[in-house]
Amino acid sequence: MALQENIRVAYNALQEQAPNTKVLLLHPNSRYRTLLIAMMINDDSIPTYYYSLGPDDVNLRSFLERMSHEIANQHPTFGRHLNQLDPTIFDDIEDNVDEVVEKFVQELEEISDSPYFFVLDEYDRSDSADDIHRFVEKLADVMPENCRMILNSRSLPRLPWVSMVAKKQAALLQDDQLVENNFYSSYRGDDYRLEVFALGPSSVLNNGSTIDTWEGHLPRLLFFFALDKPLVTRSEICSAFWPDLQTDQAVNVFHVTKRRLHKAIGLDILVHIDNHYQINPEFNVYYDVLDFVETLMRGRNPNTEDSFAAWQHAVDLYRGPFLQGHSDVWIDERRFAFRTGYLEALSELANVYIDTDRKEMALKMYQQGLDEDYMRQDLHRSMMRLYADMGRRPEAVAHYQQMEKTFNEQKLGIEPETVELNGEIKSSS
Repeated sequence: MALQENIRVAYNALQEQAPNTKVLLLHPNSRYRTLLIAMMINDDSIPTYYYSLGPDDVNLRSFLERMSHEIANQHPTFGRHLNQLDPTIFDDIEDNVDEVVEKFVQELEEISDSPYFFVLDEYDRSDSADDIHRFVEKLADVMPENCRMILNSRSLPRLPWVSMVAKKQAALLQDDQLVENNFYSSYRGDDYRLEVFALGPSSVLNNGSTIDTWEGHLPRLLFFFALDKPLVTRSEICSAFWPDLQTDQAVNVFHVTKRRLHKAIGLDILVHIDNHYQINPEFNVYYDVLDFVETLMRGRNPNTEDSFAAWQHAVDLYRGPFLQGHSDVWIDERRFAFRTGYLEALSELANVYIDTDRKEMALKMYQQGLDEDYMRQDLHRSMMRLYADMGRRPEAVAHYQQMEKTFNEQKLGIEPETVELNGEIKSSS
């Protein structure tokens, strides 16, 4: 009876957590992963579409072909948009992944208008396929609102879980508990030999002393790149850092860069295990990004006793954009994720200030958010509403006018909801 009760509790947790994110991973350490998938398939309350990866899913093209065939048996029209893709598009998938994702989203949108699950079972079979992981990472940002992807894997997938969790696009569920810290089961301990700071001006400290012998910026960026994922492949690293070099040239530069990284830190921090690279698990590493995302998770948890303190700590940890001063593609993507988490924390602090009648402080939080990302129209609307609630409608209208001017100068459109709010405020004054 105890086993059945535990399984029921875990399944209820899955049903409760799935609506809060786009991608839900059944953590490899979960005891009931397979049973939960079986329960989902047999649950008539919400449709579930299922695909189990096989040994032939060695790249994105074969994965999509086999999956389309299988899902078509469950939904007859699935695959018609993917079949329109030119097969040569997969020859340069890094540049074309967005187009593939767009077609796949069209397939998902036509499955149903109601909520449903899309299960990828035995996802660990894609461990060596960089393009499949890249596809799923991109997909998480644009999945239909009514679709929730469930991943079941015997190992932690090579996805940037920290950044995906930061922007509320992914969550890790271990039986009936969300994984809220130590996502990669590493970088923890009471005594940190290495302290790594990536939010704002970046730095790495070894035993309290700043490392400044990097021999260029690449060894340092390689360290940050490896920190943000549980595992990375050499091909993944070469694609991110040296996409224009021939494979053998990129590999040579990688090994030189890795040696310089180890020389600068004074230890072999990037180790090769089972065809993957990872941060050496023997060393305790403090990473401010990990601290930041774990703090976001505490703030989101309704059972946290002092969520205000968690949100405030997240804001304090965010000293500026991720790896400020660099503009590599992978850096820009991570930067967006952590900025999203930061703006969430500011908005939650503003809500607390409003609830406790400290509205000037709430305005300050919204302005702080707009200083970080002026394009966030939801923050502009929140600020306008608050001005109006405070009886300061002229300031709300003036705020809109300034925003409208800035957006027009940059040839950007204003969302209908923002225009409508401005009209409501003006008509009520």
